[in-house]
Amino acid sequence: MKDKIIGRKEELELLQNTKSSPSSEFIAVYGRRRVGKTFLIRHAFDNKFDFYVTGIANVSLSQQLINFNLELRKSDTSGMERTPADNWFEAFLQLINILEANNNHNKKVILLDELPWMDTARSGFLSALEHFWNSWASARNDVILIVCGSAASWMITKVINNTGGLYNRLTNRIKLEPFTLSECEAYFLSKFATFERYQIIQLYMAIGGIPYYLDKIDVGKSAAQNINKLCFETNGLLHNEFDLLYRSLFTNWEKHIAIIEALGSKEKGMTREEILLFSKMPDGGGTTRILKELEESGFIRKYLSFGKKEKQSLYQLTDFYSLFYLHWIKDNSPLDENSWINELDSPRQRAWSGYAYEQVCLMHTRQIKAGLGISGVQTRTSSWFSTDKKNRAQIDLVIDRRDQVINICEMKFSINKFTIDKKYAEVLRNKIAVFKEQTGTRKAIFLTMITTFGLNINQYSNSLVQNDLTMDILFLN
Repeated sequence: MKDKIIGRKEELELLQNTKSSPSSEFIAVYGRRRVGKTFLIRHAFDNKFDFYVTGIANVSLSQQLINFNLELRKSDTSGMERTPADNWFEAFLQLINILEANNNHNKKVILLDELPWMDTARSGFLSALEHFWNSWASARNDVILIVCGSAASWMITKVINNTGGLYNRLTNRIKLEPFTLSECEAYFLSKFATFERYQIIQLYMAIGGIPYYLDKIDVGKSAAQNINKLCFETNGLLHNEFDLLYRSLFTNWEKHIAIIEALGSKEKGMTREEILLFSKMPDGGGTTRILKELEESGFIRKYLSFGKKEKQSLYQLTDFYSLFYLHWIKDNSPLDENSWINELDSPRQRAWSGYAYEQVCLMHTRQIKAGLGISGVQTRTSSWFSTDKKNRAQIDLVIDRRDQVINICEMKFSINKFTIDKKYAEVLRNKIAVFKEQTGTRKAIFLTMITTFGLNINQYSNSLVQNDLTMDILFLN
């Protein structure tokens, strides 16, 4: 393929190694919509498949079978006229006949894309897929079956954790994550863009590391101009993406959005009880399932605060586009297509940027550890908040190290070097004191500042800060 692939080194190697495997391979690839799953698979196999079909959203069983049949005809070298199958068992039998007739000595590569859409109600699709693999493909040594889908919860429940005929049948699985900042930078360099890292972070805070969104960036415009165009202009790609995104991934998507909107209203996260209160969802298994689906699909994270019990876990909205949409796009007047440009450096935008930068840092804890030189040290990362109503304190990133050190991380986004003044120094001292008192830790506390351009050195930074990191460490591979 002509397009160069960015990142995905381990995933690409895994897929390419299947070509020389001594046995048949069954691989599931899943991840958020628009994250580049199909592009990765096509690149790995140079767009050469013995059979390739993509499921169609919101159509009937007969329409799925017609679509399957049309793709079978493309793969059939015999020229025989084939009518659409009446059911999935018959459809897979037709596929077997074609693959056996096209007898060459290479691996037979089969891609079933958007698999969840093929599994319409009472269609028997999964049973037929199980039979296809168990009775034919697995008995051979020349089949590579790749199933792919954006509905991560469906992929995990129905395929990866299948308790029926597909139990323990997968030979490998790939969860494709959004690009890191390093991969975003490499992507823009491949497009001959001249964005500085500060602008790349600005883009990341609005749209995340989703390759499809990044592909729509105009490299001749600034980060602010691109955000304005994509998100606020009436015909902008991301102006109306929010509902489409959740509709395409989940049944009963309104309930998923209700939880997303609830979490979007409280930046630091919510307990399950708070989510139920804000979203007006019932307390039951259905809500548990929805939370799990959102977590597995990469929209939210569940985390445990330092020193707290499992029942005190917090949920937090982590999808950058969803965060940006709820804070900026949802209630924006359609008549104001320059909202982002007009708000540049406003108090509201500065407050948003500060919070979003914290989220960027939390998504790059591996890079932060590398920047601290502790990649080889066993660690646990968490957040922490005080339970003392009179002495409030919160730490968004705590790195608890096996070498008897705890890094308390403060993340600050600014256009220039950041200055710790007398007032903020008092806040930091109080935060450290309250953390020590309430956790009872005896480990050494290292205050770690992660800013965009570093600290202005003064008496407060000298006396308080052990680690002064800049945004550059977030771009480490």
